[in-house]
Amino acid sequence: VGPKLFQYVLKVLVQSVQLLYTLLRIDQPSYILLQQNPPGLPSIAVAWVAGLWWGSKLIIDWHNYGYTIMSLSHGRNHPLVLVAKWYEKLFGCLSDHNLCVTDAMKKDLWVNFKIKAVTLYDKPASHFKETPLDLQHNLYMKLAKDYEPFKPRYYRAVNASADTSAFTERDGKSGNVVKARGRPALLISSTSWTDLSALTSVLSSPDYERFIKEGAKLPALVCVITGKGPLKDYYNGLIQKLDLKHIQICTLWLEAEDYPLLLGSADLGVCLHKSSSGLDLPMKVVDMFGCCLPVCAIHFECLHELVKHNENGLIFRDSQELAEQLKMLFLDFPTMDGKLHSFRENLRASQQLRWDQSWDQTVLPLLGNKE
Repeated sequence: VGPKLFQYVLKVLVQSVQLLYTLLRIDQPSYILLQQNPPGLPSIAVAWVAGLWWGSKLIIDWHNYGYTIMSLSHGRNHPLVLVAKWYEKLFGCLSDHNLCVTDAMKKDLWVNFKIKAVTLYDKPASHFKETPLDLQHNLYMKLAKDYEPFKPRYYRAVNASADTSAFTERDGKSGNVVKARGRPALLISSTSWTDLSALTSVLSSPDYERFIKEGAKLPALVCVITGKGPLKDYYNGLIQKLDLKHIQICTLWLEAEDYPLLLGSADLGVCLHKSSSGLDLPMKVVDMFGCCLPVCAIHFECLHELVKHNENGLIFRDSQELAEQLKMLFLDFPTMDGKLHSFRENLRASQQLRWDQSWDQTVLPLLGNKE
C-alpha cells in the first residue's frame, strides 16, 4: 500500500501543479465550467483555486461520483474512498452552481451533500443519426473484408462477383442498394470489456437457438461488440468456445467515424452499463437513441429517466429476461409492424433527444443570461 499510495499522491500533486499553471495562463474568465465530473481529483480543487485567483464563478457538471467509481476496486470503506468522498463533498459545496444528469442525482446531491443542482440531460452529438442505406452498404462491405459475419451467407454461381454483404446488396443494373433477403438481425453492444456476463450468458444459453428449433420465426443473429478494455481477450476466449449455430459474435474496434454509422445501421442495441452510484445514465444509450436505435438495457436505479420500458426500448434484469426480449423483438423479423418498428418510430418523434433550448432554459439563468 505504501509505495502505491505514495505514487498516487505524487501523481495528484503533479497534475495539480500542471493544471493550475495552465488555468492561470488563460485570459480571465467570468465562469469556470468543470465539465463531466468525474474525474474530479484534482480538477475540482484546482478549478476552485483558479476561480479565487480570477474572481470567477465555478460551475460543476456532475455525471457521477469519483468516490463510487473508486469503491468498485477498493470497497466503500477503504480510506482512499472515504477521503475522495470527503473531497468531493467539500469542494462541491464550494462551487457557485451545479448541473447534473438525472433527477435522482439532483436529489442525492441535496440530501447527502447539501448541493443544489439543476438537471440537464445529455443529448447525442449531431453525427449520431440514422444511416442511409447506401452508407450502410459501404460500411458493411468495408467490414466484410476483415470480419466473417459481414460477408454474404451464400454466393450465387451466376453472379459470384455481386456487390453483396450479409445485410445489403447493390443491384447491378440500377445501382440501388436493398436489404438482403433472409438477412440476419444486427445487434450491437458497446463496452469497456469490464463485465459482459449478462450478454455472454444469454448467448451461451440454449434459449435463442431452442426458440428457433421449436419453430419460432427468428432470424440468425449477428452480435457486434465494440470497444476495448482489460478483459477483452478473456471474453474472446469464452466466445470462441461457444457452440452456436444461429448466432455469430464479432468483437471489433471501429474507427471514430464508423461507430455512429454502425449504430445507425443496427437493428437493436444492448446496454450492459451499471452505474457505480446508480445515479448517472449511460451515454452509449444516448448515442444509440440519437441514431433512433431501440435498446435493451440492464436495470439500475434511475435508468427509467432515459429508457422508457415498452416505449423506446426494454429493461431487463437477467440473461433469461434478455433472451425472452430478443425472442419477442425479433419474432417474424424484419416485418415493419412489430415492437422494434414501434420503438424506432417513438424515438424519431422523441423530444428528449432533440435540442429543445435546454441550455437556454437551465444554464443561462444561472449565469444571469450572459452569453
